[in-house]
Amino acid sequence: NLVLCYKGIPQTMAALGLEAFLDEAGCKLVFYLHRVARGVSLSTTCLLSGFQAIKLCSSISRWMEVRIRSAKCIIFCCFLCWVLHLVVNIPVARYVTGPMNSKNMSMEKVYRYCSLSTLGALLSSVTAILFSFTDGMCLALMVWTSGSMVLVLHRHKQRVQHIRSSSLSPRTSHETRATHTILILVSMFVSFHALASILSYWITEIHNPSHWLRSISVLVSSGFPT
Repeated sequence: NLVLCYKGIPQTMAALGLEAFLDEAGCKLVFYLHRVARGVSLSTTCLLSGFQAIKLCSSISRWMEVRIRSAKCIIFCCFLCWVLHLVVNIPVARYVTGPMNSKNMSMEKVYRYCSLSTLGALLSSVTAILFSFTDGMCLALMVWTSGSMVLVLHRHKQRVQHIRSSSLSPRTSHETRATHTILILVSMFVSFHALASILSYWITEIHNPSHWLRSISVLVSSGFPT
């Protein structure tokens, strides 16, 4: 909801022709909260997927203690994600300026309703690589945990196959439905976030990205939250 609110609504208002509806403080707040919300959404989704995988893989003895305590850990880990992204994204607010500074196209990256000061080649590349690396780690964790759950469900389905075969019910098994749900979720999750990360990195590297590229980036980044 925060991702859609702090990115989708301002972008929609700008697309409808409204100009300068945010001052510099508003621009800083909108960009900062969007980055925080996106990071928290990405991290907590991966964390919850990890906790589900630990609970599902109860046969792994070394995870038993974590599995028992996981319910208590979820709240703490989500709180930690909030604190981490609130701190990490502080520099984002530093370089975002209001629309009044968007006239100098050679010095600013204009985002219709706000502008982003040029960071410099080195700082821009380091920032893009850092955010891309963290996104890649979250996506890799999501794929690994989802793959583990699918494997466990598949093995469980094979073990109870002889029981199901005696049943005359043609309904799809619970394992199959759960597997389909997991695969759909992880496919959408990885696809949207990977494409959004690539577009964000591209926009960061381009000196003056076009409005179409920025609009597509906003649309893609809003895909999974929607």
